[in-house]
Amino acid sequence: MNLIERLGVAALHRFDPERAHALSLKALNSGLVPLSGPFTTPRLQTTIVGLSLPNPVGLAAGFDKNATALAPLSRAGFGFIEVGAATPRPQPGNPKPRLFRLSEDAAVINRFGFNNDGMEAINARLANRPSDAIIGLNLGANKNSTDRAADFVTVLAHCAPHLDFATVNVSSPNTERLRDLQGKAALTALLNGVMDTRATLARPIPIFLKIAPDLTAQELAEIAEVVTDTGVDAIIATNTTLSRDGLTSQHRDQAGGLSGAPLFKKSTRILAQLSALTDGNIPLIGVGGIGSAEQAYAKICAGASAVQLYSAMVYQGLSLVTEITRGLDKLLARDGHANITDAVGTKRKDWL
Repeated sequence: MNLIERLGVAALHRFDPERAHALSLKALNSGLVPLSGPFTTPRLQTTIVGLSLPNPVGLAAGFDKNATALAPLSRAGFGFIEVGAATPRPQPGNPKPRLFRLSEDAAVINRFGFNNDGMEAINARLANRPSDAIIGLNLGANKNSTDRAADFVTVLAHCAPHLDFATVNVSSPNTERLRDLQGKAALTALLNGVMDTRATLARPIPIFLKIAPDLTAQELAEIAEVVTDTGVDAIIATNTTLSRDGLTSQHRDQAGGLSGAPLFKKSTRILAQLSALTDGNIPLIGVGGIGSAEQAYAKICAGASAVQLYSAMVYQGLSLVTEITRGLDKLLARDGHANITDAVGTKRKDWL
């Protein structure tokens, strides 16, 4: 992070976190932020479920909820981008304040509650997306929906023509009873419906499932079984946590999902367990607490084929993405890996 970016981050931290988030999107769209495109080398290039990525470092859902900054984000260094979550109907989300910086812990707590412009508006923006980027959409359900499983199907059918992948998000802690859909019977029914809809698309796209880190061993085993049985293409591990272990910030007791540095070990253990449960046969996307190339590499060695980040940029700026990809390339070279796929799961046992 250079001096100008350091000053920019400091300036944003003078604002309310949600206001700062909005300003960061405006800065991206204004052209004020220098963007050089994704860093790539033969070691970093990889293909996951048919998606050719210039590098394995993606943007997690939640930063660009409404797909308003697709063009600049496609040049910001990410190998792939996930926007959303999108619900069938627009909804305001939970009351403010609902986003909190935990600076002492390098963490963030949010309780947004799937605030978004709805699938119609988001789809219109996706229709004008950059053609040279890999872009996916996080699918959500309306808070007052009478059939949340149907909501995921509705958004997928509506937005799929402009997507490279879609993620079924049943792991947000900020929509009441949403995580109940992670149970075996409910999840099987939900994913079967999504996969049936995927089969009817003119251009079927990969389907990912995003899970919570707060799962028991039995729950995790059931999810692995359901994913295998339903044919879901990949798993994103993990969403935010409800745990508050070890936090020191004054905001540590705020309700919502915790992301950032404190989530790293917890989410990586879940990742490694999933890798073992699936014998490495289902691609995993590692998310949670990544703030350095070393941590991205640790996720890959634990079983991830690619990674995503978001919260660390709140403290380290957008240049972190390229720092991580360049550092990851050096780590792969150091360990004699010709390609990132060679490193996937090589140190899984360290996390079990």
